[in-house]
Amino acid sequence: MTRPPAGGDFLSLQHVKPFVRNDGAALSLHFTLGELQSRMLLRRPGYLDVDYTRTMMGFLLFKPAPTHIGMIGLGGGSLAKFCHRQLGGCQMTVLEINPHVIALRGEFQVPEDDGRFRVIAADGAIYLQHEAPGFDVLLVDGFDHQGQPAALCSQRFYDDCFAALTHDGVLVVNLHRDHPDYALLVGRISRSFSGNAVEVLATEKSNSIVFASRGPAISPRRMSLPQSLSGLDAEARMQLKSELVRIAWEMKNLDPQTA
Repeated sequence: MTRPPAGGDFLSLQHVKPFVRNDGAALSLHFTLGELQSRMLLRRPGYLDVDYTRTMMGFLLFKPAPTHIGMIGLGGGSLAKFCHRQLGGCQMTVLEINPHVIALRGEFQVPEDDGRFRVIAADGAIYLQHEAPGFDVLLVDGFDHQGQPAALCSQRFYDDCFAALTHDGVLVVNLHRDHPDYALLVGRISRSFSGNAVEVLATEKSNSIVFASRGPAISPRRMSLPQSLSGLDAEARMQLKSELVRIAWEMKNLDPQTA
């Protein structure tokens, strides 16, 4: 007779185990061969190698010096590592539901928990329903083997994201541009933030990043590129400068008051 799994093992069985590929130049995280979850260059583990992650860092145009960043979805930890290293005065809380993903944090060089960085094994949607973390920035990049989980794109979830932010906090959501309900999801985010949201396609155009602000209007008039880059080291500034310029230009074209 087979014994039922213990509590932690049972939780593991509820989630699909990802696999890691090493091609000699990079480690990549996958649930299926057709979908890349994360990629880390072996010689530059802190580099944001996947295009949409650089686009998500566009929040620096609105919040160049956040004190608390929340993130739903650890993946291979690219964004978590980058923010931890580059934003030294910032606390970071990462919520990851899949214990198999968390188990790979060492392989992807995700830092250990300390006074300003922690990874919590939790359902991000449920966490936001019961906590009031007061994030300056909330990054939502939660995907599983089936894509975008329904719990992370409901109207209730985006309402809870709004409530989890400080009075001028910024939400950043990664969406698949070809998702059949893409327009519906963008509409939900916009509704939760009273229309104060804007979409920016990543350079490869398979991902779309939605920025939404609880405070001042999302507008290029609020942006300062030098200020946005000021807290980063020279390598990170070089990596992000062109992407932040591109984001600011696209937002300028979308803003009727600056057209």
